[in-house]
Amino acid sequence: MPDQIYSDNSRKIIQNKKLIEKEFSVKLSIKENIITIEGKAENEYSCLQAIKAINLGFSVNKAVLLKDENFIFKEISIKPIAKRKDLSQVRGRVIGENRKSLDTIESLTDTFISLHNNKVGIIGSLENTEKAVYVLKRIIAGSKHANMYAWLEKKKVEERLSF
Repeated sequence: MPDQIYSDNSRKIIQNKKLIEKEFSVKLSIKENIITIEGKAENEYSCLQAIKAINLGFSVNKAVLLKDENFIFKEISIKPIAKRKDLSQVRGRVIGENRKSLDTIESLTDTFISLHNNKVGIIGSLENTEKAVYVLKRIIAGSKHANMYAWLEKKKVEERLSF
C-alpha cells in the first residue's frame, strides 16, 4: 500500500517532483495537499522522511540526503519540552541572535537543523543527530547555551581520541 502524507508545502514538492522521484526511485501523485508515494517500501519510507523534512523548511537538496542510509531525519516538538508558556521566546532561544545558536549546534554536530512553527527538524548521521536532539531538548527546556556547546565540544574531543 502506498504511503500518503499531507503537505503544507506541496508547491515545493510539485516544483521538484521529477528530482524527488528520480533520487528516491518512487512515483509521486499529488492531489490538493495529499502526496501519495509509490515504490519499494524502503524507498517510500526514505521519500516520506524527505517530504516531512521539506515540510519543516529544509531545502529539497538537503532533504534528498535522506536517500543515503547514513542519514536520518528527526523531529522535535517544542511544546511538550518547554517549561515556558511563551513559545515564541523558546523558539528565539533555539534560533539565537542572527541564527547563531542553530549555526553553532549544526557545526558542532555536523547536522542540518530547521525550525518551523513549534517543531525542529534535524538531518544528519544517527550519532550526530542524537547529539543534536539531546542539546536542542536541553536548550528548549532552559539549559544554558554555553553548557550545551561545552558538552558538544567535549564529545567531539572524545570522538577524536577514540579513533
